[in-house]
Amino acid sequence: MDGTHAPTLDDIEALARTAFESIPDELRRHVGDVVIRIDEFPDEETCRDMELESGFDLLGLYQGVSLDQKEAMGSRQEVDMIFLYRRPLLDYWCETGEELSHLVRHVLIHEIGHHFGLSDDDMEALERLADA
Repeated sequence: MDGTHAPTLDDIEALARTAFESIPDELRRHVGDVVIRIDEFPDEETCRDMELESGFDLLGLYQGVSLDQKEAMGSRQEVDMIFLYRRPLLDYWCETGEELSHLVRHVLIHEIGHHFGLSDDDMEALERLADA
């Protein structure tokens, strides 16, 4: 990122990789085979299912079965995924002035929290732990 152009999908992916590596090992190893994917916006089906007014209303999404529910459901064939949405992230970044790497890390940690089946309070504690 050179500061003269909007960060690309690859730039956001690089920030997400760096953010993922900053998560403590004892948490990161439980993420397993979750795929992290960067898209411009959530797809139409997601917007409709979540009753979003706009694709800008969603920065990230965990799609899958949380770890706390996997044992009860048995084996599954679908891949768990974390989506980060470039345009909504950039819009939020411009509106708030928050550092982009911090924003990407925050959203990634939040979505990993959903993978673990954590509440919003639990996720805030996870982020504090990752900051330490």
